[in-house]
Amino acid sequence: MMKTIQLKTSIPGPKSQALMKEREKHVAPAGHAAPVFVVRSEGSMLEDVDGNHLLDFAAGIGVMNLGHAQPSIQEAAKEQLKNATHLQWNVTPYEGYVKLAAKLNQITPGKFPKKTFLANSGAEVVENAIKIARQVTHRQAIICFDQAFHGRTYMALTLTTKNKPYRYGFAPYNPEVYRAPFPYPYRGMDADTAFARFEEIVNTQVIPTNVAAVIIEPVTGEGGFLPASKEFMQKLQAFCKTHGILLIADEIQSGFGRTGTLFACEQYGIEPDMLTLAKGMGGGMPISALVAKAEIMDQVMPGSIGGTYGGNPVACAQALAVIDLFENGPALANAKKLGQMIEERMKQWREKYRCVGDVRGMGPMRAFELVKDQASKTPDPDGTKKLIQFCYEKGLVMLSAGTYANVIRLLMPLTTTADQLDEGMSIIEEGLKKL
Repeated sequence: MMKTIQLKTSIPGPKSQALMKEREKHVAPAGHAAPVFVVRSEGSMLEDVDGNHLLDFAAGIGVMNLGHAQPSIQEAAKEQLKNATHLQWNVTPYEGYVKLAAKLNQITPGKFPKKTFLANSGAEVVENAIKIARQVTHRQAIICFDQAFHGRTYMALTLTTKNKPYRYGFAPYNPEVYRAPFPYPYRGMDADTAFARFEEIVNTQVIPTNVAAVIIEPVTGEGGFLPASKEFMQKLQAFCKTHGILLIADEIQSGFGRTGTLFACEQYGIEPDMLTLAKGMGGGMPISALVAKAEIMDQVMPGSIGGTYGGNPVACAQALAVIDLFENGPALANAKKLGQMIEERMKQWREKYRCVGDVRGMGPMRAFELVKDQASKTPDPDGTKKLIQFCYEKGLVMLSAGTYANVIRLLMPLTTTADQLDEGMSIIEEGLKKL
């Protein structure tokens, strides 16, 4: 079993530094939260090329919800690799795709018949959700929200809020996309005001009969782990039903246990018409899903959605193993415990440190804002960068987020132990003392 944090060299060590120079020569530009090169991972731990053991509070941006190197997930992939690595679904179908689709139809929110389309990435299923919504409703307009992140392909990018680094220089964006405020009480946008503004935008700028779909993250991801209120989500669903608008819930980051339930929609008591999933679903393999009402999917023109690698057999096998672990293992119970521990610790930070502003989230999907001071609430992106660097130099890998680049989000595997959580949170607190 991999040891807890143990640093053999300074971070980044000499081997990581050498590899980074090679990366700069040969790889397209990219940022790195922790500029270390990992060779092995297990549970909530990473080992880099210099022999350093680091605690992972990023989980591949919320992909490794069940931890690294889970034996049953690895075994499922090995068994599938013995038989077939790739079988293109539209050429020669295979059982794994059907089994996974059936399972997703069963476990996702909504007491109605569903059908599932599998793809490779979150952005890909977002794109197809919009395509299908327009094809089925014969309408054009799409409503999205501030603080949103839905991906980097063109429609997904159009739906995304933050300009730099995501949208900058890529205009023009796709037409007939309208943006409404997302509830953000800490910065003056309460749920009632946000919903009133949403109604105003739809009724005056668009007209409801022109709206094909509303797409929303119940808990924003890159936008800073902002949870919409239950009342807001239920009002949104009722509005959509009244006007024949499809409600698309993007649970790419919040799904598969991240909020303490399998899907955040369960806690809101809503049943979206369409649900986009990815990240935690595949246990590390690239796979995503669009789960929708069967009556919607049945209207899709054959051949109008698809892709070469979508629903790859090995990825399907891993996804089925992931779902089995959620259904029959302790991950959800542990996630709820982690969430309670994180919430309590963050509230203490807000009391003790003037640089900690809002603390928020659902379950273990928690975040806090760094500000110049609590009175002004002025975002502190520089302090956020310093804290991220301090933590990785101490052996803790973390991610920032937020429209103002001042949010620290916690995405540790849901299998993280109480001791590991305490170790990581203590490093963060040590860094907060220095800001």
